[in-house]
Amino acid sequence: MQISSVNDVKIYNLSHGKSLPEWLSDRKKRQLQKKDVDLQRRIELIQDFEMPTVCTSIKVSKDGQFILAAGTYKPRIRCYDTYQLSLKFERCLDSDVVAFDILSDDYSKLVFLHCDRYIEFHSQHGHYYKTRIPKFGRDFSYHYPSCDLYFVGTSSEVFRLNLEQGRFLNSLQTDAAENTVCDINPVHHLFATGTSEGRVECWDPRVRNRVGMLDCALSSLTAETEVHGLPSVSALKFNGSLTMAVGTSTGQVLLYDLRSNQPLLAKDHFYNLPIKSLNFHDQLDLVVSADSKIIKIWNKDNGKIFSSIQPQTNINDVCIYPHSGMLFTANEDPKMNTFYIPALGPAPRWCSFLDNLTEELEESPESTVYDDYKFVTRKDLENLGLSHLVGSSLLRAYMHGFFMDIRLYHKVKSMANPFAYEEYRKDKIRQKIEESRTQRVQVKKLPKVNKELALKLMEEGDDEAELASRKKKGKALPSILGDDRFKVMFENPDYQVDEQSEEFRLLNPIVSKVGQKRKKKLRLLAQQAAASQQVAEDEEEPEGRASSEEESSDDDKSWVEEVREQRRLLRQEGRDRQRQERKEADRNTVLLETELNGGEKTANMADSKKTSHPQFYQIKAGEEFRSFKDMVRKQKLQKASLEDRLKLEELSEASNMADTAVGSKQLTFTLKKSEKQKKQQEAEREHHEERKKLRRSAGHLSSGRGRGWGGGRGRGGRSRH
Repeated sequence: MQISSVNDVKIYNLSHGKSLPEWLSDRKKRQLQKKDVDLQRRIELIQDFEMPTVCTSIKVSKDGQFILAAGTYKPRIRCYDTYQLSLKFERCLDSDVVAFDILSDDYSKLVFLHCDRYIEFHSQHGHYYKTRIPKFGRDFSYHYPSCDLYFVGTSSEVFRLNLEQGRFLNSLQTDAAENTVCDINPVHHLFATGTSEGRVECWDPRVRNRVGMLDCALSSLTAETEVHGLPSVSALKFNGSLTMAVGTSTGQVLLYDLRSNQPLLAKDHFYNLPIKSLNFHDQLDLVVSADSKIIKIWNKDNGKIFSSIQPQTNINDVCIYPHSGMLFTANEDPKMNTFYIPALGPAPRWCSFLDNLTEELEESPESTVYDDYKFVTRKDLENLGLSHLVGSSLLRAYMHGFFMDIRLYHKVKSMANPFAYEEYRKDKIRQKIEESRTQRVQVKKLPKVNKELALKLMEEGDDEAELASRKKKGKALPSILGDDRFKVMFENPDYQVDEQSEEFRLLNPIVSKVGQKRKKKLRLLAQQAAASQQVAEDEEEPEGRASSEEESSDDDKSWVEEVREQRRLLRQEGRDRQRQERKEADRNTVLLETELNGGEKTANMADSKKTSHPQFYQIKAGEEFRSFKDMVRKQKLQKASLEDRLKLEELSEASNMADTAVGSKQLTFTLKKSEKQKKQQEAEREHHEERKKLRRSAGHLSSGRGRGWGGGRGRGGRSRH
C-alpha cells in the first residue's frame, strides 16, 4: 500500500506493491510472502484484480455487488464479486470493446459495443444475441422509459435500437459530421450528444426533435489557452436535472446550467490531453475529471482543487464506487488501480476494515514515499559515474532529475569519493580558522576579475559609510562586493570588462563624470552635515566663486567634449580600417582585370607608363577622392560594355558598394544563384553535350559539281538511268 498526501488529503493506493505471477505454485507463493517484506505489506483487496495486458473500461453494478471490467489481450470481460472478494467469471469476446453498459441491477443484462460495428448482448448464462449498426460506433446510452439504445459514431445520424420490439427505429439526424460521445439525463431523460466540431446537441426522446445546441469550442478558449486546433467534445455527464459537464479534447472541463448557453465554470487540466472521464461526487459537491495523465478532484462551485491523483501509467477510465471514498481506474497496465480517499467518504461495506486500518496508520505515521530515496540531477549522476543507469528501473525520472534508492546512493558515493570525510573535516577546520580570524584587522583584497570596478566600489562604499556615520540615524547601504547575487561578476573571467571595446569607450566619459559628480555630491552632503551642527555665520556665496549650477554646466560641457573626442577617434580608426580594406580590394581587382583582358591590358598599362603628360580627373559632388587607380578603374568599367562588366562580376563573384556621402560604409556580398537557375544551367549544359555527340560532319558530301544533280540548272542536266 502506498500513502500520499496532496493538498492535505490522504490518498491510499491499495494496488501498490509487487504482484506474484500466476504460474507460481501455492507453496512458492507462501515462501515468497514469508521472505519478502513488500509482499507482506501489500493489500490484495480483490483477488486477481487485473487484466492480461490492458484494461479499457470499468463499471460498478447498481446494487454495488459486482465490478465489471473490459480489457485485452485477448478481448474479454471480467466480473468480480465484492462479497466474495474474488473473480466470479470471465468471458472472451471476438473483438475489442469500445464501450459497455449494465442494463440490470446485477450482471445479468450486459450490452457491448465492439470496434467492428457489432453490438453484443449477454445474459446471465453468457452470449445472447449479436447485431450490427451501419457505421462504426463511439458511444451509446440506454433510455429506460422507452427501452431504446442510442448509438453515436462516425456519422451524422444517431441510431436507435428498441429492445422491446427488437428492431431499429428512425435515426436522429444531427448537423455534425461525427458524434463522439452521448449521455441521457437521469431525471427528465434529455438526450445529449457531443460532436467533433465542439458542439453539444440536446434532443427530446418523446418528440424526436432537437431542443437546443451549445457551442463548447468557443467557450473553452480563454486568454491563457493555446489554440492548436478545433476542440471536440470527448466526455459528457449529467448531474441532477440542470447541471451538465462537458470535457473537450484540449483538456478543459465546462460546467453548464441547461438554462444558459454560457458555462458556469471552466476548468483546465493544463496537459492539453483529451478528457477521458467525468464523474460527480454529490455528497461534497465535487467533480472528478480525468485525462490520460491525472485525476483531478475539484469543487464544482468555485473550481478550487480538492486533491489529485497521478498514477504511474496512463488512465483509460475512472469509476467511483457509490456512496464511498473508493475509486477504480482502468489503466494502460495489467493491474487495475484501487484508490481509497477517506476524506471523500467511508469505505464500502464489503471492505469496512479499511477504516480501522487507515486510522491506525494515521496514529502511527510512517515514513513518506520519498524518505527512502535520494533526488539527483544529471550532473550528479555524471559525477558518480551512473549515467548508464538512465532509463533503468533503478532511476525514476522526476522533474529535472531522478529519484534513486538512498542505500545505492550512499554506497556509490563512498566508492566514488572515499576521502569525503577527510575533505569535510578539512572544510570544518578551515571555517573555524576563518571565524577566529574575523577578530583581527581585516585587509581588503581585490578580486582577480574586474579589479578596477571592485576598487571603485570600495571607494564609493567608504564614502557612503563615512557619510552615514556622520548622520545620526543614517545607515550605510550594503555593498555589491558583499552581495552573493553579484559574486560571479568578480570570479568568472567571462564577466571581465573590455575597456578597449567601442561601447566602453563611448560610455566611459559619461560614467566617469557621473562618478565624479556622485563623489562631489557626497562630499557636499558631508560638508552640509558638518555645517548643520554649527551656527551658519554667512549664508551668501563669496565673490569669485562659481555656483553649483555653473559647475554642473561646466562638467556637462567637459564630458560632452570627451564623448566627441572618443567618437572622432573611433571614426578615424574605422576610416583607417576601410582604407586598408580598399587597398586589398584594389589589388585583387587589378589582378582580376589582368586575367580578363590578357595582353591588351598589359599593352595599355605600358602605353600609360610611356606617356608623361599629366592626366586630369573630375570628382563629382558627394564623392570622396581615394586614389588615381580607383578613378581609372571606374572610368574603364563605365566605358566597357555590359557583357564585359557582367563577366568581370562573375569572375570576381563579389560586388562592392561604397557610399561615402553617408559615412563611407562598404558592403560586400557574394552573388548566389537560386536552385532553379542552377538546375536550368545544368540542363542546358547537358543538352549541349548531347547535341555535340549527335551532330555529324557533312564534309564528305561536298563535291566539285555545281548546284543540282547534273551540274546544270535545268532538267537536262540530270542523269537518268
